[in-house]
Amino acid sequence: MIRLTSSGSYRSTEDWLRGLQEKSIFASLEKYGPIGVDALKAATPQDDGDTASHWDYEIVSRPGYYSIKWTNDDVVEPGHIPIAVLIQYGHGTREGGYVEGIDYINPAMRPIFDQIVSDMWKEVTRGNH
Repeated sequence: MIRLTSSGSYRSTEDWLRGLQEKSIFASLEKYGPIGVDALKAATPQDDGDTASHWDYEIVSRPGYYSIKWTNDDVVEPGHIPIAVLIQYGHGTREGGYVEGIDYINPAMRPIFDQIVSDMWKEVTRGNH
């Protein structure tokens, strides 16, 4: 049998949790949208520059959930297929050939993801003073 006994109060823990609730993670994430767009624009292989110029972002916010979504609306028809995805993963050609993909998104975004993780950790662990 395990017995757990506690004395005192949980006030400091409750205050810390309330402080987290009041902090705006949304505002912290907002600064990374344009940084990611710039990194993706710079890293996108360019024939005519169309795909590079179509990067954008949006912040997704639901109760208890925040994220950044980077988008690219340069598409090829039929199928409404994002050209950025075709460049990243490769694609077949109309003539039966294959164009190998170029991993340009992951290397461009890795430093930004690392910075977001670092900044969010600092935000969460920062004191409420």
